[in-house]
Amino acid sequence: MRLTILLILMVALATQAWAQNKKRAREHGVKIGVLPTGKYNAITDVKGVKVGHTTLVQQNDIRTGVTAILPHDGNIFQSKVPAAVYVGNGFGKLAGSTQVQELGNLETPIILTNTLGVSTAMNAVVGYTLQQAGNENVQSVNALVGETNDGFLNDIRGRHVKEEHVVEAIKQAKDGAVAEGNVGAGTGTVCFGFKGGVGTSSRQLPASLGGYTVGVLVQTNYGGVLQVNGVPVGEELSQFSFRQQITEKADGSCMIVVATDAPVDARNLERMAKRAMMGLAKTGGIASNGSGDYVIAFSTDPGLRVPYTSDNKTQTVTLLRNDEMSPLFMAVIEAAEEAIINSLFTAETMQGKDNRTVEALPLDKVLKLMKKHHALK
Repeated sequence: MRLTILLILMVALATQAWAQNKKRAREHGVKIGVLPTGKYNAITDVKGVKVGHTTLVQQNDIRTGVTAILPHDGNIFQSKVPAAVYVGNGFGKLAGSTQVQELGNLETPIILTNTLGVSTAMNAVVGYTLQQAGNENVQSVNALVGETNDGFLNDIRGRHVKEEHVVEAIKQAKDGAVAEGNVGAGTGTVCFGFKGGVGTSSRQLPASLGGYTVGVLVQTNYGGVLQVNGVPVGEELSQFSFRQQITEKADGSCMIVVATDAPVDARNLERMAKRAMMGLAKTGGIASNGSGDYVIAFSTDPGLRVPYTSDNKTQTVTLLRNDEMSPLFMAVIEAAEEAIINSLFTAETMQGKDNRTVEALPLDKVLKLMKKHHALK
């Protein structure tokens, strides 16, 4: 017991140590899109949403972790939220996705981790849910767990993510500012050949367009030809997939989580999720053959909650009309693009398995390119 407590304490300290130390894109003058951000420019700007990380940086070859996203701080199983999944490219593992697609709702925290940690995370979420007060008679739980493969820097075969790491990420989830870069599920990831990680961003629609908030969180681990706010950074730095037909690859994955407080059901949440892939494309991502690119979208609108049990045979809800969705589409695209760029700007150089080193995005060179192309505000 004492060993477990010590381990969790060490993990918590590691998370704090790897928390965001570098400036985000906007702090460097990189303003993506035209819509204003929320207070924290994070997925947590959507009221009720919380994010928690568990970061594992141990010895010379353990570089992995867990990120948990909670749509609200109540009993999610008893009060489900509308949700949808969109598969940009299916070379990956998004456990629990078929039930979300079938029923259109989410009943657990969303967990992101590494490829070989999915089953462990599912067990952890199931156990966490069954132990919650009010769930004593529950006999089926649909845990939603996504992943990217961090095996370049992390001893992924060692399967170092344990159930207690997942539960800890859930329990320490909070609102407000979100740590980015080499934290949680983004600890050992690689993006465009540079150090990837966790990134987040948000958009706040003006009152005339509904006043709704859209937030996005990403776990970046994919390739292509990097663009930052339209500037061909990867090409200018001569670092991009298939450069001169040599060994650089584009394979990897990107997990994207979209949250909104707009009153939209699963059908329109899927439409929003599709637009997140447009944000990925604007960064130069190509959704390669070996890339698992998934988008999970959910709404926190209280009027759309789905109770686990009810005496009513029908449910009456108020939904946003299709004609009002376009501003939300724009918000998703902008927030997804900026979240990805934030994951790169805040990540730090990391050495891991087999003494491999992945360099952080060289911000000094990138910012010079941004000035050259008149892309700084």
